[in-house]
Amino acid sequence: MLSLMYAQASAQTDSTNIKSYINQVMIRVNLDTNLESFTYSEINDNEDVIKEMVFSINNKTKTSLSLDYRNISATLSFAPKFLPGNNDNNLKGNSSYTDFKLRFFPKRFIQTVYYKNVKGFYIKNMQDLIPGWQEEKDGYIQFPDFRVQTFGGSTSYVLKKDFSLKSIYTQGEWQKNSRGSFVPFLDYDLTIFRDIENGQKTKEYQYNIGANIGYFYNWVIDNKVSIAPYLAVGFGGKFTNFRDTLDDGSKGSREKKQYATVRGSGGLHIGYNSDRVLFGGKLNFNATAYNERDNYTVENNNVYGLIYIGYRFAPPKAVKNTYDKIQNKVPIL
Repeated sequence: MLSLMYAQASAQTDSTNIKSYINQVMIRVNLDTNLESFTYSEINDNEDVIKEMVFSINNKTKTSLSLDYRNISATLSFAPKFLPGNNDNNLKGNSSYTDFKLRFFPKRFIQTVYYKNVKGFYIKNMQDLIPGWQEEKDGYIQFPDFRVQTFGGSTSYVLKKDFSLKSIYTQGEWQKNSRGSFVPFLDYDLTIFRDIENGQKTKEYQYNIGANIGYFYNWVIDNKVSIAPYLAVGFGGKFTNFRDTLDDGSKGSREKKQYATVRGSGGLHIGYNSDRVLFGGKLNFNATAYNERDNYTVENNNVYGLIYIGYRFAPPKAVKNTYDKIQNKVPIL
């Protein structure tokens, strides 16, 4: 029964309000500035910020290559050194960035899983910390061994049946008429922080989970152009597990903490779509904050832009046959 249901869904490429490209292969190339940055703010008793440090990686732009077919979207992201702003190694140290993401689209659900590996950070706002600091003369404080690995995912559900979130996320569909919908979603991840300071290794595990509600609106201004803003808010929990390595190589004491987190996100997507060619741009922001101590907060704030261009074409016979065989064994695909 489940296999039949998905076979019927695959065969159906149009509805009253949504045009589907489920039987087309789509490739996309993205350029965006969505890279790692952490802000640590020390606050005095009057709730005034007395010290703020921004940790960033030595990359300004990353490239993403995406491949979509049927109910799967796969994206590989990296930060090429030849792009401007990705190779200031003498001043900021060497950084590396890799990100792999999979999305699945069973009915009105969107399931995302991803892995991210980032290494090499520096303090970005040196001028705020050292009076008279000069970039060429003094350089930046660097953390070349600071590495962040994240295994994560999110589960979203579109409340309104005739609204296509897929048309905004991956452009795998096209919304024919203007619509909006609330979208509740859960996000969760395991992040591993590693560093070496003065020859001493440190490792921290962070488990994050959050419940969110967002509103997305897709304003179709003609047959091929749409504008889609969204805004989301949420709350969650952060659970940390820290342990360092002593000079003799033995494990140090373990420290565990729990925090309540608040988060917000939003953005704007403008896109052009035809049956073959698509392109557009996005502007997004993400913000997460929690109190580590009464006078110390940690924030991860991110504002980034993205441009993309894509092309759709009929799947090669080998691709179609291979997917059909896999779908017979895994009907949800």
